[in-house]
Amino acid sequence: MIVKIVSERLNIAADKVKNTIELLDGGATVPFIARYRKEATGSLDEVVIGEIKELCEKLRALMLRKETIVATIEEQGKLTPELKRRIDACFDATELEDIYLPYRPKRRTRATIARERGLEPLADLIFAQKGGNVKGVAVKYINKDVPTADDAIAGACDIIAERVAEDETARTAVRRLFTRRGVIVSKVVKGKEADGIKYSDYYEWSEPVARVTSHRLLAMMRGEEEGFLRLSVTVEADEAVEQLNRRFVNRYSPMREYMEAAVADGYKRLLAPSIENETKGGAKQRADDEAIAVFAENLRQLLLSSPLGQKRVLAIDPGFRTGCKVVVLDAQGNLLTHTVIYPHQPQNDREGAARIITKLVHDYSIEAYAIGNGTAGRETEDFVRGLGLSPELFSVNEDGASVYSASPVAREEFPTEDVTVRGAVSIGRRLMDPLSELVKIEPRSIGVGQYQHSVDQTKLKERLDIVVESCVNKVGVNVNTATKQILTHISGLGPALAENIVRYRAENGEFRTRKELLKVPRLGNKAFEQAAGFLRVVGGDELLDSTAVHPESYSVVSRMAKDAGVSLERFITDEEVRKGVKLADYVNEKIGMPTLVDIMEALNKRGLDPRESAKAFSFDPNIHSVEDLRVGMLLPGLVSNITAFGAFVNIGVHQDGLVHISQLSDKFVSSPSDVVKLGQQVIVKVIEVDLKRKRISLSMKGL
Repeated sequence: MIVKIVSERLNIAADKVKNTIELLDGGATVPFIARYRKEATGSLDEVVIGEIKELCEKLRALMLRKETIVATIEEQGKLTPELKRRIDACFDATELEDIYLPYRPKRRTRATIARERGLEPLADLIFAQKGGNVKGVAVKYINKDVPTADDAIAGACDIIAERVAEDETARTAVRRLFTRRGVIVSKVVKGKEADGIKYSDYYEWSEPVARVTSHRLLAMMRGEEEGFLRLSVTVEADEAVEQLNRRFVNRYSPMREYMEAAVADGYKRLLAPSIENETKGGAKQRADDEAIAVFAENLRQLLLSSPLGQKRVLAIDPGFRTGCKVVVLDAQGNLLTHTVIYPHQPQNDREGAARIITKLVHDYSIEAYAIGNGTAGRETEDFVRGLGLSPELFSVNEDGASVYSASPVAREEFPTEDVTVRGAVSIGRRLMDPLSELVKIEPRSIGVGQYQHSVDQTKLKERLDIVVESCVNKVGVNVNTATKQILTHISGLGPALAENIVRYRAENGEFRTRKELLKVPRLGNKAFEQAAGFLRVVGGDELLDSTAVHPESYSVVSRMAKDAGVSLERFITDEEVRKGVKLADYVNEKIGMPTLVDIMEALNKRGLDPRESAKAFSFDPNIHSVEDLRVGMLLPGLVSNITAFGAFVNIGVHQDGLVHISQLSDKFVSSPSDVVKLGQQVIVKVIEVDLKRKRISLSMKGL
């Protein structure tokens, strides 16, 4: 049943879904399945396999929920064969909860109190709308808890109101009305106007809930959470009540006035608040999903951003009053020395700082500068560039560096250094290999999204963890140089096995082959199968170990080389020889064309990092502050963040400018990430400068 539902909802052939789920259930990871099991899945990519996994997990959770619901109703003695069939056939979470609602244990309500007082038969009579003299019948229900006939009727109407609010069809109708016609309304909390000024755009705001953008909704909800705004979702109450009346009220019955009163009460007191909360929750979930998707794509771009590679780097964490922390790293990222310079106010020791930097560059044969882009970053770049030395200069995004510097990982790496030194090291290593360094930081701390602290944190962490795993496995790692942190994200490993690999390497020296991984404690055949293709052994005893070819496919490569009449070494290194191979000759029941194509691609890219190399960048030397900007200026910049509504660009003035989505291109843009990427070097035009609010509006149209 799960295979059928997943297949229908995702529009994927059932056999592909079935094979994918079987692989996942067998312990295979998404990266492994996407890369090495294409025959089974029909070459589904990571995104689709992830969707299958997520939907399968939701459906299994729903089935467990159904078991709980059936057991609860059965305990009440109210489970009929028809009700059981309805529950078994339901695979929609909202519909399932609507079915269960009348049976769900609840706190004492006005309706339950009325039932305790024996008023349900009277409610049944009014609900049937067939009798005449209700008050005459109600007299029979008078007792010490029900003093009058009117009290009896009121209690009976409370029962009817709850029935209306719990009726599945009624809830569906009102839910549809809220979804299609609901309006989200934001108002300022009285007396909070001055304190909540940053939310002033939403002091008197309303728009259809179906059209509210994720960033506006999350902004309003944050304002509500901080106590400055009050949000509501409204519909025309008369229209909603009229719909309910058409379902429940017989216009010609003498019971009409009681039924209409009960329906109106059920809507206003029970049904409307319930559906309003549900609608707000649904809108919040959609906004969360969109914001998380933006964050995930930004993180992917950041993790896969261009590495400088193994170069000797002088890294600087800039600062004014406390000085600039300077570290020197060797080509492997090891810390060689560190110091502090004070080229800016208040010390303004530019001469002393120049001597120190010049000496370090010469003594350590520095090949590149890595300068953090935070406070004093631009001023430090100008100072270093003015020295006229040969190393290339790179501006490095330092978001999260302070988080790393105070983390257990940093303390383990540099137990005797303080946080300032660790932060500068992180900046330098980010330039050399962003992926290896950024995996040490909680993704949420990197700051490349919108309202990441307002969205569902569990869902955000799960999604970002998937992105990290995907990026690490896409690039692959050298098992002899990889840190414990990056090994943790390799398919099939995790923290314990990553720790064991590092420990084994320290005790036994470098790995000579991938097969040697099987000697690592607790790393069995399954973990080896999942991980081996993503772990490279460079310069080892097995030539194919440095490629993305999985060990399970080594035999077919050897056969190709033999059939071509050349050595394995020549086959691997000589592309012309490989061009003569007819892949169709090697297809069998175990290996298909997709894998054979991947093998050839892996050999063609042998030893190549899929990421582009880092490129140096310079801001306009005449622009240092917002006050220097003029409308119409064309300036170089770096894309620093991407949101659903546009892209932020660092133009070197301590305040990133916004290129609104409408200003990204001369053509229509549905998503900013279709046009720009994080860290991309762009040319922008200044179209507005708001000094009071420190807002810079930029454009890329025509550029």
